[in-house]
Amino acid sequence: MILKSNISPYWTRFLTGIIIGFFFLVSVSCSKTTISTTSVTSTTTIIQGVDISYLPQIEQAGIVLYNQAGQPEDMLTTLKNAGCNTVRLRLWYAPADGHSGFAEVKNFVQQIKAKGMKVWLTVHYSDTWADPGHQTPPQAWTNCTFSALKDSVYAYTTRIMTQMNPDYIQIGNEINGGFLWPEGSIDSLSNFKALLSEGIRAVRAANPNTKIIIHFAGLTGANGFFGQLTGLDYDMIGISYYPVWHGTDLTLLQSTLTSLGSTYNKQVVIAETAYPFTLLWNDNTNNIVGATNQLVPGYPATPQGQHDFVAKIKAISTFFAQGVGFCYWGAEFIAFKGSTATDGSDWENQAFYDFTNKALPVFNVFSNK
Repeated sequence: MILKSNISPYWTRFLTGIIIGFFFLVSVSCSKTTISTTSVTSTTTIIQGVDISYLPQIEQAGIVLYNQAGQPEDMLTTLKNAGCNTVRLRLWYAPADGHSGFAEVKNFVQQIKAKGMKVWLTVHYSDTWADPGHQTPPQAWTNCTFSALKDSVYAYTTRIMTQMNPDYIQIGNEINGGFLWPEGSIDSLSNFKALLSEGIRAVRAANPNTKIIIHFAGLTGANGFFGQLTGLDYDMIGISYYPVWHGTDLTLLQSTLTSLGSTYNKQVVIAETAYPFTLLWNDNTNNIVGATNQLVPGYPATPQGQHDFVAKIKAISTFFAQGVGFCYWGAEFIAFKGSTATDGSDWENQAFYDFTNKALPVFNVFSNK
C-alpha cells in the first residue's frame, strides 16, 4: 500500500472554501524527552478540551460512534464520561453550506452546556478558514470603511456573546499576521490592535467572566508577536502546536510556553494539537501526517503512542505557573464520507476513533489513565 501524499492544511482549507458554493448568509452591518509531569497547583480550572467542530456533519451523515467497550455512544457522552471538560468550536460568519455557521454552532453550544461542559469558541471573522495564510473578511464586510469594520466586529462579537455566552472566546484564529486583511494586517499594527480591541470590548461588555484568548500558531515568533499586544485587555495566550509543522522538540515547547506566561503575565493554553495513531488511511483524501519523519522520537504512530503524546502535552501544558491546559484539534474528524471520498478527511489517522469508529485509548488521558 502506498501512503497518501501529504499536503498543506492551509491549502486544503483554502480549496475547501473555494469549492463549496455560497449558500448561507448571516448579516451584521457593514528520543523521548524527559519532562516533569508535576502539574501546577491552582484554583484555576485546568482545560482538558477537544475541538470537534465537524461533529454535526458526522452525525447528519448517520455515522455511529462507539465507546471503548464497543457500545454505540454519542461523542459528547463519551467525552464527558472520560473527563473532558471543554469543547472548542470554530465559528464562521457566513459559510457557504451553513456548517460552522451561527445557527449550527449556537445549537451545538446548547448541547455542550446541557452536558455540563464548558464552551470555547474560536471566531474566525471570516466565511471560511482563517489561519496564518488566510484571513479573508466576510463577504458582507468587504466594502466597509475601517470605521464600519470596527463597528461590525463589535456588533458581531456582541451577538455571539449575547446568544451563546461562551466560557472562552478567541478573537480571531491563528492571527500570526493579523486578521481581517488587509485592514487588520499586523503590518498595520495600530489597525490590527484597534480591531482586536473592538472584539475585546464587546466581550467585556457582555460578560466580564468570559476568558478572552489571543491565538498564535507555532513557537517561532510567538514572543515577538505577543510583545506587540501590550495594552490589550485579554486573559490567555493560546498556542497551536503540531509536531508536523512546529517541530518535534518538546523541551522547546515547554520552555516557550513557560517564557510566554512569565513574560506577559498571562495564562497559557495549548489551543490546538494532534497526533496520529497510525500512518495508514481510511479514505482517498490526502492525509496531512503519513510519514515517520513527521513524528516525535519515542512516540510511535500507534494507539498507545497517540495516548502517550497527548498525556505528555497535558503534563507540559500544566507544569508551569501560568499553564492552564490543552485542547486537541480534530478528535472527531474520521473518514465520515466513506472510503472512496477524495473530499473527506485529511485527519482520520489523528482522530480519537479507529477505522471501525471505536474509541481509542487517548480518551483515557482526560482521567490520567
